[in-house]
Amino acid sequence: MTVGSATGVLALDTSTALTVAALWDAARGVDAEVAVDPPAGGRPLHAQALLEAAVATLAEGGGSWEQVGRIAVGIGPGTFTGLRIGIAAAQGLARALGRPLVPVSSLASLAASATAAEAGAGRFVLAVIDARRGEIFVGGDGLVPSVLAPEDLAERARDRLAVGDGAVRFRAALEAAGAVVPADDSVLHRVSARMHCRLALNAPPVAPERVLPCYVRLPDAEVAR
Repeated sequence: MTVGSATGVLALDTSTALTVAALWDAARGVDAEVAVDPPAGGRPLHAQALLEAAVATLAEGGGSWEQVGRIAVGIGPGTFTGLRIGIAAAQGLARALGRPLVPVSSLASLAASATAAEAGAGRFVLAVIDARRGEIFVGGDGLVPSVLAPEDLAERARDRLAVGDGAVRFRAALEAAGAVVPADDSVLHRVSARMHCRLALNAPPVAPERVLPCYVRLPDAEVAR
């Protein structure tokens, strides 16, 4: 199979504690996703599980590497180590397979998933990823990705649907600011590599070496130094 006839999009994301991969191929009716949660109280399994999740996604979708026409990767914001693992893996696959690589904002994808699920509800979405240090990464409809304390959301949260692991952790502050937060176990709080695939389908690819993490703020090591 040539690159031109390979219609699948393989997406990876490691911006949160979740390790997730998806394969979407509309031409062949494939829509598969594999997600790996960290053990209770444990660290994310990005380094061990990401490529295994990608392979499992291909198997679930009944495809192969030759089916992949382009690769998408979540660039955050998120944890420094997590983002580097995901982006490095995507860069390696893009080079090895000779496929175009498309960076996707993890916040934009999180918001798009919730917007699609809530179609007709008429609510704007606030995507919220836990930034640690008592802060959150925030993005969504009409919002430039930023980092701030939950209590500083003010009017930006009012009447919005707040989704993401940051929305779960800081539910009280977000609800006090006027946001609507789904139940903790709602799928809306999970970054979806399926949505990465859809967002990347018609987005312009970037040379692998130019795909960089969207940290929004300095990594912890630089702050400490």
